[in-house]
Amino acid sequence: MPPSLKLSQIHKTFGTQERPVKVLNGVDLELAANEALAVTGPSGCGKSTLLHLIGTLDSPTSGAIEIQGQNPLHFSEPELARFRNEQIGFVFQDHHLLPQYTVLENVLLPAMAFKNGKSDAGSRAAVLLEKVGLSERVDHRPAELSGGERQRVAIARALINRPKLLLCDEPTGNLDRKTADLIAALFFDLHREEENILIVVTHSLVLADRFERKVELQEGKCVEI
Repeated sequence: MPPSLKLSQIHKTFGTQERPVKVLNGVDLELAANEALAVTGPSGCGKSTLLHLIGTLDSPTSGAIEIQGQNPLHFSEPELARFRNEQIGFVFQDHHLLPQYTVLENVLLPAMAFKNGKSDAGSRAAVLLEKVGLSERVDHRPAELSGGERQRVAIARALINRPKLLLCDEPTGNLDRKTADLIAALFFDLHREEENILIVVTHSLVLADRFERKVELQEGKCVEI
């Protein structure tokens, strides 16, 4: 099976030409549909930078990225925005829910981003909220939810458009151990059901050990562990 995600010799340098700061130094990575990967490494090693590049939120200094056989680096900004909306879901350490909207409205936001939003978005949102155990909370606002509940809303929102790629940056970092374990189990259940590629950046070795594939960023490269 050809890879659904392929990174070839990804380099990323910040700073100025006089004072460059090299963060990624030739990352190679391939993942097929349905695979799950944990990315570990010390703070400042480039984990979040790598995730942002995969998620097309930033561009590499050099190298190639293919997602579903397409090179998003060649897209115009409008094309890239639509591609990201349709193909990639994001879950961050902070849930980034909009406080003025209800749980249901927050989940629906990505589906409403373009005029031809999916007609089944409402029913899809209801199904996802039931799967994450929040069907009784659809009319609540984020301030009325616990930290774990907010993160579950963020997971449902990330999946609303059926993305092929789900990217998570420290998704359990702000949660207590029990809640973190529940959220981790939910990630894997939904990953299997949705048949997407799951990539999680984490400092938690407990979470990382749940993955069959793990890489550690070492000197700007991905090393399989």
